[in-house]
Amino acid sequence: MENKEKFGCSFSFTTVLFLIFLVLKLTDAIDWSWWWVTSPLWLPWVVIVGIIGIVVTLIAIFNK
Repeated sequence: MENKEKFGCSFSFTTVLFLIFLVLKLTDAIDWSWWWVTSPLWLPWVVIVGIIGIVVTLIAIFNK
């Protein structure tokens, strides 16, 4: 039996995108608001909550 250990990091797409935006902001390559620089961290949650809100609203409308 061979025991192989895996070393390495696995980052999500949004984390990598945030790190890229952060480096660009800190090096003055982009002149974006900090809201947009951090948007890869919070924007997916906003989309999920929005979709859930739409689904709940549609269910409430059609169950009347």
